[in-house]
Amino acid sequence: MPNVTVFGGGTFEVEKGKRLVLALEDNGVNILHRCGGNAKCTTCRVEVLAGDFFEVTNKEKKAFANKGIDENLYEDCLRLSCQIRVNGDITVRPIMTVESTGKSAGPRPAD
Repeated sequence: MPNVTVFGGGTFEVEKGKRLVLALEDNGVNILHRCGGNAKCTTCRVEVLAGDFFEVTNKEKKAFANKGIDENLYEDCLRLSCQIRVNGDITVRPIMTVESTGKSAGPRPAD
């Protein structure tokens, strides 16, 4: 099973193919997902620090553009955790959490 490492937060194993947003939430990381994992709000974004997960999808590009997020930022390492399936080891730094924003997480994304 792949390992997910959260910068400053530890490492845990997850079932191969699980959505990263759910893997984080199920392991105690209170990441935001205000749109329910539909790649619209960009609140579930993470910085990918290690792992081969840098290919940004068109759905992510559109969401980032709609939020005015600079293309150079997301092309380097920014991804939406709702759009990543964990198929190998990955190290991430969540950008927006319940603790850092004071907001509720949002509706739980579907598997």
